[in-house]
Amino acid sequence: MIPRRFDPIRSFVTPKSLLAKIGPNPRIISDDVWAKLVWAGLNLTADDLPKHRYGGKHRYPVELGKALAITWLFAGLRVNEIMRLRLGCIRWQKQDVLIPSDGETLPGGSVCMLDVPVNKTSTAFTKPVDPLVGETISAWGKVRPKGVKLPDPKTGEMTDFLFLYRLTVVSKTYLNDVLIPALCRKAGVSRADARGNITSHRGRSTIASQLFNAKEPMTLFELQDWLGHTTPAATQHYAKITPTKLAKSYADAGYFKRNLRAIEVLVDQKIVRSGRAQNEPWKFYDLGHGYCTYDFFDQCPHRMACAKCSFYLPKKSSQAQLLEGKANLIQLRQDIPLSDSELAAVDDGVVAMENLIGKLANVPTPAGPTPRELEDKRNAEVAESGNISKTNETQTDNVPARMANGRNTDSAPGNSSSRGAQSAARSGSRRHARAEAV
Repeated sequence: MIPRRFDPIRSFVTPKSLLAKIGPNPRIISDDVWAKLVWAGLNLTADDLPKHRYGGKHRYPVELGKALAITWLFAGLRVNEIMRLRLGCIRWQKQDVLIPSDGETLPGGSVCMLDVPVNKTSTAFTKPVDPLVGETISAWGKVRPKGVKLPDPKTGEMTDFLFLYRLTVVSKTYLNDVLIPALCRKAGVSRADARGNITSHRGRSTIASQLFNAKEPMTLFELQDWLGHTTPAATQHYAKITPTKLAKSYADAGYFKRNLRAIEVLVDQKIVRSGRAQNEPWKFYDLGHGYCTYDFFDQCPHRMACAKCSFYLPKKSSQAQLLEGKANLIQLRQDIPLSDSELAAVDDGVVAMENLIGKLANVPTPAGPTPRELEDKRNAEVAESGNISKTNETQTDNVPARMANGRNTDSAPGNSSSRGAQSAARSGSRRHARAEAV
C-alpha cells in the first residue's frame, strides 16, 4: 500500500499572502485632487449638473445637488447616513461656549451641530461640522417642496427625510454615479486614480486622514466619536498618516544624526605632501582640552573619555600652540558613530559619563596601557615629585644651621692660630715657586 500523501486541508488552505489582504483598506484621495474637488463643490452651478435625457431638465434642483456635495465634502458621512438625514438635522451654536476641561471658549458660529441618524456601527449621535454645511442645508430647506414622512429603511420609523424630492428619497447611487463624476469634470480631475474610482466612502476616509494629520490634529478617540465608530480599532483604519507627515517626523527624529557626532579635525598638509605622514602625526582630532593624534580615532574605545595616552597632545603645551599657528592646516569635520553607552553619556550627563569611564578602565588605549595603568603611573610621578620637593625643602632648611655652625667654629681661639699657620705655609710655598722660576 502506498501511503496517502495528499491532504486537502493543507493543499487547499488559503495562502497567508491572501489572508493578509483581507480587511479594511480605506483608499485615501490625494490632497491635490481633493482640494480641486472641494473647489468644484463650492462653485457648483446648475450648468455643471447633468440634465435628464428626456426633456433636457435637471433631475434635482441645484440647491439639493450643492447641499449633497458640500455634505459629502465636509461632513465625513457614509452615503447611507447622508441620504437618511432628517429635516431639521442642523442646530446652530450662536453663543460662546466655555469648555470645562481646559477653560477655553468656543466662539459662537464657529461650528454647527449635525444630527446623524442610526448607522451600522452606532446609535444616533451629534457631530460638529463646518458652518458651510449648515448654510447649504438651510438653503436647500428653504426651497425644498413639502413632502411626506416615509419609513426609515434601517429603523422602520416614519421620518421626514431631508433629501426628499417629489415624494422620493434621493437614490444612493446618485452620489457615486452622477454627482461625484460631475464634480470631477468641473475640477478637471480623472474619475479614477491609481487606487480606483473616486467614491463617497473614499471621501470619508480622506477627511478622517486630514483631520488626523492636521497641524493641530484630532486625537484617535476624538476622531472615533466624530466618525461614529464604536471602537478605536475601526478608526485606526481611517487614521492613515500621510507620507509627507511621516517623512517630516522621520527627519525630525534624526535617527542617523542621533547615532553620530561631528568632531573637528586638523590636517597638516605639509607633513602629508612631504611623505612624513607614516612617521609623524598629521591628523589632529580636537577634543576641546587637547588633540588626539591617533589616525584611527573613530575606532578608539576611549574617544568619549580620553585616557590621555601617548597620542594625547594637551592644548596648553608648546607643541599644540605651534600646531595651531601653522598656516597650512585644513580644518575638517568628521562624523563619529557612537555606541549606546556613548549616546547615554552625551544625553544623560555626568552619571553616564562616569559609568562609561568605569567600563573603559581596563580597556587598552591605542598606545598600549589601560587608563587604570596610566592613572597609576601619573599618581606615582606626582608622589615622586612630591618626595623630591620635600627633600629639597629639608636641605634648604639645614643650610642656615650649617652656616651658623661654621661661623662659630671660625671664631674660636684655637682656630685663629691654625689659620695663621696655614697662611704662613701658603706664603712659603709661593716664595719657593718664584725661586724655582728664577
